[in-house]
Amino acid sequence: METLVNWLNGYIWSPVLVFIFLGIGLVYSIATRFLQLRYVKEMAVLVFDSKSSSSGISSFQALALSLGSRVGVGTIAGVATAIAYGGPGAVFWMWVTSFLGASTSFVETTLAQVYKSKQDGEFRGGPPYYIEKGLGIKWFAVLFAIVTMIVSAVLLPGVQVNAVSAAMDNAFGVEPVVTGSIFVVALGLVIFGGIKRIATASEFLVPIKTIAYLVVCFIVLLANINELPSVIALIFNSAFGMDATFGGIIGSAIVWGVKRGVYANAAGVGSETFGPASAEVSHPAKQGLVQAFSVYIDTLILCSATAFMILVTGMYNVGAEGKPLIVNNIGNIEPGAINAQQAVESVLPGFGSPFIAISLTLFAFTTLLSYYYTAETNLAFLNRNRKVKMVWPSYILRIGMVIAVFYSSVKTSALAWALGDTGLGSMAWLNVIALLLLTKPALKILKDYENQKKEGKNPVFDPVKIGFKNADYWERESEKRENSELIERKNIPS
Repeated sequence: METLVNWLNGYIWSPVLVFIFLGIGLVYSIATRFLQLRYVKEMAVLVFDSKSSSSGISSFQALALSLGSRVGVGTIAGVATAIAYGGPGAVFWMWVTSFLGASTSFVETTLAQVYKSKQDGEFRGGPPYYIEKGLGIKWFAVLFAIVTMIVSAVLLPGVQVNAVSAAMDNAFGVEPVVTGSIFVVALGLVIFGGIKRIATASEFLVPIKTIAYLVVCFIVLLANINELPSVIALIFNSAFGMDATFGGIIGSAIVWGVKRGVYANAAGVGSETFGPASAEVSHPAKQGLVQAFSVYIDTLILCSATAFMILVTGMYNVGAEGKPLIVNNIGNIEPGAINAQQAVESVLPGFGSPFIAISLTLFAFTTLLSYYYTAETNLAFLNRNRKVKMVWPSYILRIGMVIAVFYSSVKTSALAWALGDTGLGSMAWLNVIALLLLTKPALKILKDYENQKKEGKNPVFDPVKIGFKNADYWERESEKRENSELIERKNIPS
């Protein structure tokens, strides 16, 4: 099974997809005049700009939901595998992927917002919606929804749970089957409560886990501060093949840096648009900017913290899969969370393994919540035209995901990552095609936002005014505003 999946990934994650990610990010960066730099301050402000409603969630809740997915196992174990197979230079290419990916994230999130719908009293949006409404290709939208539902509920959860079960076994000697059972119970309690409960759980857990993790990383870095300059130099030299040890694996550095960078921030994959599409905002570009900011938080801050912590302590090996190790610092171990555990242990003995295991558990849990919401939204899209709402498909989806989570806790780490890569790569190929075809309308929305900002207004989206089609929800909102203003004018005494 593992051999078959790795063979398939050789095609899915060929250098073509790697350079497509870099290329589309560069194109959007230039087309938006590097909004990821121009609007950094505004991104931070917009995080707290909106409030939740009976239909949607706030920008902060959407950010927390998205970060709950982005700040997952990829932030710890994913960074460790990137270094293990691509060398320290892979970290640089993760940074590049993040910087360029911020513009891609803006585009896909803005599209998800503008083409969102209100179903059963809740906002729903994402690639299937913008493919159907923006491109008018229904079969393509249905294909994406089916693929994403399977990937989110079955393939991606394996990476999260498997990494946690391994970390808990290493730290506390807890059997993987026990870890899997606990996850099943906890996950079931939340996902049966709908988007509001998922968003509330993420809003509470994400800031706690993020701050605690960064504090420990800072302590480890402070204890090894003398090593930091040489590590930074090593990252840059390795990224461009100028280091004697890692010069021969520059190709692996690029591939693994982009691959794990994408896994960590998911910019361009489409998976991080579903939660943000449900945010209550006055203009689609606002949430697009918030999500661009979340890419920075995940990769440039959290992934970098993990990378520096592992590198300054020397708790890593480097070598291509199936080949002799180029660097062997910690013996014959499978790369993953154990690298971070050993890094913390080197400074805080007896604390590192338990802390990383617990951190990983929180990271993985919020990621699973986001995965479920993504799967549920795609199911809602597939059932959107049914006159009679059917409840049983949602229960089958929940039960199926719970079973996948339990099974993932006991399967091998290599197979879990391979299946996750297959799922993420499949979604990526479909989404980047849609994004490229929808570039023009996305840039049109950005221009409308910027024009209103220049006029000193708080941007409010009116699709009719700028000649934008198929933005059904926003058209209705615009009509409501016009009717409300008309009534107000009539009631004003002359």
